[in-house]
Amino acid sequence: MLLSGCVGFGEEYTRIEGFSNRDAGAICLKGTTGTARPGNPPSRLAETPCGMINAIGLQNPGVEAVVNDILPTLDFDETRFIANASGSTIEEYIEVVRKFDESPIDAIEINISCPNVKEGGAAFGNDPDMSARVVAACRAVTSKAIITKLSPNQTDIAENARRCIEAGTDGLAVINTLMGMAIDIKSQQPVIGNVQGGLSGPAIKPVALLKVHQVYQVARAHDIPIIGQGGINSPEDAVEFMLAGATTIGLGTSLFYDPMICKKVNAGLLDYLEQHQLGSVAELTGALKLPEKVQVCGECE
Repeated sequence: MLLSGCVGFGEEYTRIEGFSNRDAGAICLKGTTGTARPGNPPSRLAETPCGMINAIGLQNPGVEAVVNDILPTLDFDETRFIANASGSTIEEYIEVVRKFDESPIDAIEINISCPNVKEGGAAFGNDPDMSARVVAACRAVTSKAIITKLSPNQTDIAENARRCIEAGTDGLAVINTLMGMAIDIKSQQPVIGNVQGGLSGPAIKPVALLKVHQVYQVARAHDIPIIGQGGINSPEDAVEFMLAGATTIGLGTSLFYDPMICKKVNAGLLDYLEQHQLGSVAELTGALKLPEKVQVCGECE
């Protein structure tokens, strides 16, 4: 699937010759809040070694405009479209999810990495209790499938996943961006206008793989699918994420420098299945062969 924030509201890449929404199993639309937001001051993007930092600030026209003006322009015969619900309060999440529940959208991704304005600005997704409260509140107002997007910027992502599953999520997206910053040594100022932003791209792949593996230990017992994401840049990357426990994979930052990456990953996965005499990518999910003894601390030697 194509990830939220990287494809606008499903139309940005359609102007590129050869690109088709049909090449993706699903497209996750840009983060949407209760009312329109102008986003953060510039600069909003910064290239880093093997990655990118962004601090867009959830610029969007608000849920009413998305439902009434944007969704009717999408061709739902092309692929699945997933909304991304964001908010600064639980009440705002409820408002956004309720609006999408009344729309033709196929599923709703809950972005719990948003700052909680009622609790001093700490992200909902970094606290298992708050994460579960957001998911439970959203679950109560929609019958559509809910996908909870987990943050890596927390102590125990597996525990957070467990709480979100108990609260009613139907799937998990692992992971969201890591927090980072960049500095301009000439001006001696932060490159990003918001000072910090979300780091994505190949640089975060090892972290994302580990988080998918950790979450899978919890999710598999409840038959909860995982969308593995974070630095996927090739068919080989996609296979790694599936072996770690992902049911499917998400492409984001790689689209910026290779809009046709989806076709290449799909073709590469088919080749891998043929080479290993596998009938379906489902046979890859969680098939990682682990050693009998695993050292808990990977920093001891």
